[in-house]
Amino acid sequence: MIVNRIQGTDAAGTQAAASVTGQGGDFSSYLQTTASLDEIFEQAAQTYNVPKNLIKAIAKAESDFRPDATSKAGAQGIMQLMPATARELGVTDSYDPYQNIMGGAKYISQMLQKYDGDISLALAAYNAGSNNVAKYGGIPPFKETQNYVVKVTQYMNEGVSAPNASYTVSGSAGNAGTSAGGNVAAATVEEAEESYYESILEQLFSYEDYLRFIDLYTKILEAQQKEEEQERQQQEEQSDSYRAYQDLKFSPSAISLLGGRI
Repeated sequence: MIVNRIQGTDAAGTQAAASVTGQGGDFSSYLQTTASLDEIFEQAAQTYNVPKNLIKAIAKAESDFRPDATSKAGAQGIMQLMPATARELGVTDSYDPYQNIMGGAKYISQMLQKYDGDISLALAAYNAGSNNVAKYGGIPPFKETQNYVVKVTQYMNEGVSAPNASYTVSGSAGNAGTSAGGNVAAATVEEAEESYYESILEQLFSYEDYLRFIDLYTKILEAQQKEEEQERQQQEEQSDSYRAYQDLKFSPSAISLLGGRI
């Protein structure tokens, strides 16, 4: 599936890039007093020129619109942004619904531009990383990623409704709160650091790379154990031979036969 209008065009037909290419922008400048989720999705869609239903579908699949959601891998907020990715996108508080949705919209917009509007590839990159999309020349052969692309596409085509909740944010990007559930606590420094390194590893290694590493590591351990066992057996054999020689050396019978020359 291709998005027909990811970038705007001028009168001469030249594509004008949407304002998503800048890295490190700070979303704290976008903070509003109150806004409903639907209003935030609408603004994100207009800001980054991506289909509103696509952003909502991603939010539905990622967290079911929960601003306090945190995955085992450390992904945070409605759009499940990894801490390192959030920093690159300019998100200072991933648990602030406004910043999180704007950051997720910015990221999927970048992926759509990268893959010439191909929604399936953009979603695969959102889920498994663009490195894996490049590695496999398309949607990676991961069951989770393949199911994710199908699910989000179905949500987008059928349409999903965001919860009717309004969110209030303060003027400080680091102190976002929600009228639906009070203040949302950010992850601890230790958790953030752990999530950061996990995100780096996820970008560098695929699950298949991990399995290959485990297989290779296991073979190395087995080889080392076999080598150690062989060395132990050799030492025991040498020890047995030496003891046999000593027994023979001091045997009266052996001394008698050899004329006392041992």
